[in-house]
Amino acid sequence: MRTQVAIIGGGPAGLLLSQLLNREGVETVVVERRSRAHVLSRIRAGVLEQGSVALLERAGVGRRLRTDGARHDGCYLSTAAGMFHVSFRDMVNGQVTVYGQTEVTKDLYAAQDALGAVHVHEAEDVIPHDITGERPYVTWRKNGRDQRLDCDWIAGCDGFHGICRPSIPEGVRREFERVYPFGWLGVLSETAPAADELIYANHPRGFALASMRNPHLSRYYIQVPAETDPRDWSDAAFWDELRCRLPGDVAEAMETGPSVEKSVAPLRSFVCEPMAHGRMFLAGDAAHIVPPTGAKGLNLALGDVHYLFEALRRWYRDGEAEGLERYSETALARVWAAMRFSWWMTSMLHRFPDQTDFDQRMQESELRQLITMPSARATMAQNYVGLPY
Repeated sequence: MRTQVAIIGGGPAGLLLSQLLNREGVETVVVERRSRAHVLSRIRAGVLEQGSVALLERAGVGRRLRTDGARHDGCYLSTAAGMFHVSFRDMVNGQVTVYGQTEVTKDLYAAQDALGAVHVHEAEDVIPHDITGERPYVTWRKNGRDQRLDCDWIAGCDGFHGICRPSIPEGVRREFERVYPFGWLGVLSETAPAADELIYANHPRGFALASMRNPHLSRYYIQVPAETDPRDWSDAAFWDELRCRLPGDVAEAMETGPSVEKSVAPLRSFVCEPMAHGRMFLAGDAAHIVPPTGAKGLNLALGDVHYLFEALRRWYRDGEAEGLERYSETALARVWAAMRFSWWMTSMLHRFPDQTDFDQRMQESELRQLITMPSARATMAQNYVGLPY
C-alpha cells in the first residue's frame, strides 16, 4: 500500500489533518490502534478557541458546531473575596465555544467517510521506519497479517503513550516535564449547568471547576490527591465537597444527580523538542501535554495541525520545503506560550501539598489583580480565547 501522508493516530488531530489534506487533493491513510467505537467513547475537553473553530469550519465540519456549540463571552473566577467575571468580549473582543471533543471526533469521522478517506483501525504493533531517509514507511499487524504503508511523510498524532515520539533518538529529542502532586476528580451528570459560563474556584480546600457540555449535561471537577481512586468517592460525597468549594449562592441553587461517568485525571506539563525528525512530524499529545486548567490540550493539537497542514499543502502545491523545515520551531513557539498560561492558571488556582498561609495569600493577591487591573484581565482573556496562529 502507498499514500502521500501516513497519519499514525486517529484522534482529533489525526482526523483533522487527514480531512484538510484530502480536501486539498493530498492522499492520506490514518492508522489507529483502537477501534472507532473506542475512539468515540473518549470523554475529553469541551472548550474551543476561536482559531480552532475557524479551522474546523475550514475543514468543512462546522455545521453541528455552529448549531449545537455554546458561545461563551467570558468565565467566572471564585476567590475568598467573592466571585467575579472576566469578559473576553470586553477585554479582547473574543469568545470561546463549548463543544465536546467527542462531538468534534464524530463530525470528523462523518466528513472523512463522505470523502472516502482511508482508515485502518485496530492496528497492532504500529512502527514508523526510515524516518530520516527518502522513503519512510509504516508497518503494523492486523488480523494476524503484517502490513506495510509506503509514504512521503509521517504525521505522529498517536498521543502521549504512542510510538512516534520514542522513534526520535534519545540524543536528538529533549523532554521537559512537571508532574503535579494532585489530580482532578471529574463527574459527568445529566443536570443543568451551575452557571451560564465556566466557574474556576480557588479555595483553601482545593480547586474546583463547574463546566458543562450542553444545557442538560454538566461536567464538574474537584482537586484530589494524585493517587485517588474514583471508586472511593460516592456521588453524595462528591456533591458535598463541590458545594464547599463553590460560592454559596451557586452551591445552593446547583442541580445535582447521579453521575454518568466518574474518573480521576492526573495533571502534567510536558513538552518534547523537536517536534520533527527527518520525514516524521509530531502533533498533539504525542509532543506535549498541558494541565486542563487553561483548556488548551485539544486546542494546541489543532494548532499543530494548522501549521503542519499549511506546510504540507505548500510542499505538494509549490514544492516549498521551508514550512516543513520550520514546523517544529513554529509550533513550539505557540506550545510554550500555552504551556505558560496553563501553568499559571494551575499555580494560581490549586492548593499544593506544602502550601502555607503565605502561599494562599499570594494566590489571592494574584486573583485580586485580575479584579482590579484591566490589563491583567486582558492578558488572561487573550490567552484563553487563543493566541493567533
